[in-house]
Amino acid sequence: MEFTYLGRTGLKVSKLCLGTMNFGPYTSEEDSFKIMNRSLELGINFFDTANVYGWEKGVGVTENIIGRWFADDKSRREKVVLATKVYGKMGEGPNDAKLSAYHIKKACEDSLKRMQTDHIDLYQMHHIDRNSPWDEIYQAMDQLINEGKIIYVGSSNFAAWNLAEAFYKAKERHSLGIVSEQSIYSLRNRHIELEVIPACKAFGIGLIPWSPMGGGILCGVLEKAAEGRRTREPLQKSVDKLRPQIEAYENLCKEINQRPADVALAWVLNNPVVTSPIVGPRTVEQLEENAKTLDLKLNEETLKKLDEIWPGPGGQAPEAYAW
Repeated sequence: MEFTYLGRTGLKVSKLCLGTMNFGPYTSEEDSFKIMNRSLELGINFFDTANVYGWEKGVGVTENIIGRWFADDKSRREKVVLATKVYGKMGEGPNDAKLSAYHIKKACEDSLKRMQTDHIDLYQMHHIDRNSPWDEIYQAMDQLINEGKIIYVGSSNFAAWNLAEAFYKAKERHSLGIVSEQSIYSLRNRHIELEVIPACKAFGIGLIPWSPMGGGILCGVLEKAAEGRRTREPLQKSVDKLRPQIEAYENLCKEINQRPADVALAWVLNNPVVTSPIVGPRTVEQLEENAKTLDLKLNEETLKKLDEIWPGPGGQAPEAYAW
């Protein structure tokens, strides 16, 4: 396994991050345990989850599974850089969502209980909350840091100007601020090349891409899938819309004798700003295939052909659209 620093911190994380969103809805608890065990064996030390995963409001299905895995062998916790998220609706009350100091504190306490741990290594804001001022957010995060309940603060789905504002607001408070941003990024969705990636590079913010395989589009989707998320109707609609590109992509993968999912992941890993793409295996076998991708290096000719099939926005702003 290869390791890298998380943004401008001294924390080292594996070049692949284990995403746990399948744990519960698509992967049984027993198989989830097997995936986490195998992740440690492969050297993956970076696990990502969220309090809303499992999609039963207020239950925290996935966090509970992780908590029971930690409880099953308490030595596991010290081997994992644990990341979870706050923002999503966790109840019916008016303060059971978003980023008020009130909700941040309660959500953190609840996540700690579910995951049976005394601290969260990376506590991420799952979305921007335009109604909660930065002074309030940082007050809550700083309090949790001082109490030893979280170590680092991250974001997810932020625009570049949100990252800039957060960076300078933290400087005013003489605090570390946001150290990572979790954004959607793949060959299929390259919007963040305009501004988010340049912002991450400028501010020393680690980039953690989610959905690096395009939500299944880049995983050999034209082969009939019998189970998993590739069977969902929204994905099939996307396939119909993008069929010419998908066919060209899968043909290129055949030419270079590589699995489409491996090429998609290798392409994301090729970006030097990327810290750790999130892989969300449904089985141990999928996890092992993902791990092999670290050995796959795409040559310039292949990268050029991928750009032709899945063109990006043209580079960073404003040069991408202006002189």
